[in-house]
Amino acid sequence: MSSKFWSFWDVERSEYLKLVYLSLAFFFVIAAYTVMKDLKDSIFIYTVGRSYLPTAKILSMIVLIPAILLFSYLVDRMRRYRLLCAYSIAFSLIGFACAYLLGNPVVGLDNPVTSPNRWFGWFFFFFVEGYSPFIVSLFWAFANSINSPKETKKYYSYMVAASKVGGIVTAAFSWYFFSCNFNSAVPISGTLKHQIIVALSSALLLLVPVVIFFMVKTVPGYMLHGYEAVYKEEKAMKKAGKEKSGLFSGLWLLFKVPYVMGIFGIIFFYEVINVVLSYQRLVLLDTGAKDVAELSCSLLEQMFYVHVFGLLIALFGTTYLLRKYGERKCLLFVPVSIGVLIAIFMAFGAWHFHVLTSVFVLMRSIHYAISYPVREALYVPTLKEIKFKSKSWIDSFGQKFAKSFGSTFNKIAESVFVRYGASAFVSLEAAFFATLIGSWILVAYFIGRRYSQVVKDNEIIGLSSDNK
Repeated sequence: MSSKFWSFWDVERSEYLKLVYLSLAFFFVIAAYTVMKDLKDSIFIYTVGRSYLPTAKILSMIVLIPAILLFSYLVDRMRRYRLLCAYSIAFSLIGFACAYLLGNPVVGLDNPVTSPNRWFGWFFFFFVEGYSPFIVSLFWAFANSINSPKETKKYYSYMVAASKVGGIVTAAFSWYFFSCNFNSAVPISGTLKHQIIVALSSALLLLVPVVIFFMVKTVPGYMLHGYEAVYKEEKAMKKAGKEKSGLFSGLWLLFKVPYVMGIFGIIFFYEVINVVLSYQRLVLLDTGAKDVAELSCSLLEQMFYVHVFGLLIALFGTTYLLRKYGERKCLLFVPVSIGVLIAIFMAFGAWHFHVLTSVFVLMRSIHYAISYPVREALYVPTLKEIKFKSKSWIDSFGQKFAKSFGSTFNKIAESVFVRYGASAFVSLEAAFFATLIGSWILVAYFIGRRYSQVVKDNEIIGLSSDNK
């Protein structure tokens, strides 16, 4: 019965343990990240102020640089699975501390005065901004280091599907929790609700190292080699004492190797579009919310639908697209499909709430279910310096740079709207989106072609001789 089950999902019996453990770990990662990601915005708005959101996104790019350097230092000195476990534990413990501080009458949510001097609001925002590069991205870096290109195509979509289930569970629970009044002798305040959700999220993240520990102990070592050419090269480098490459090697390779810069480009174009639409969404939701609990409830409701559609796409779309068309065409499918969604949004007019939220939900669903696993597969034929160090620069500094770029555009667009009216605003936004989508399609085409050639020729990206 068991063999028939795994045969149905096209997973060999000898591989299912790794798939189950990775899927379960990713379930907990995204279950924790889902609620923290949107609570970050609502808590910041009700402590520091909505007008400071673009500034916070710009500053996060600078604030995270010391954390990237520390990460680069630890990559050279810790085994990969231990690094993931250490960061999961650290973020979980900081999360528990934040949950406690949310209830503080001075720095927490019970203080009704919004001010740029509310240091906890800034700290919580920057802390959650670190989830993407140091938890989500680190998980993918670990997964990319122990899977081959064939394995990524076979079951990355199942890992994503498991993560969507995690997101659905926590988003649905949090959405319901924030929307209920709980008629009881001791009513639950909005502040206490936020404390409970942040603490639960931190507890879920604490389960990630448990899962990874059991995977390392039970999965045969030969199944954790990943891309064999890279495994052999890194083993030879370690034997020769060349495995340590310095704090800035990841940043150097980002600029030196066009393939890595292409991965940055794919992330950059998506993040800029995401920031522009997300800011407009936050403005509309905050305008209609009466308090922080209602705003958080609305944000989590949208994330619930993002994960529901993402799950459906991952199960019935991603696997089919990857097997039939491969990574190269899937890379092109993402900007084209998002371009169509943006065209629909612009046709119905900017700032139209239902159109904006529908486009936002579908865009994020496509990103998480298709773009994420395909993009992560691009790291498989790369060396450790790129998988971990360059990736950390891209997913922290690079991603924040993209968000800063989008936030700067938001400020310019708002000025245009105030000074010249809605028609000028829409024209500016349409030209901006068209430029981003067109550039994204070109980068996706060239990076997809390079990846296909590398895998076909059993090459390694990141060697000193690689200048393509």
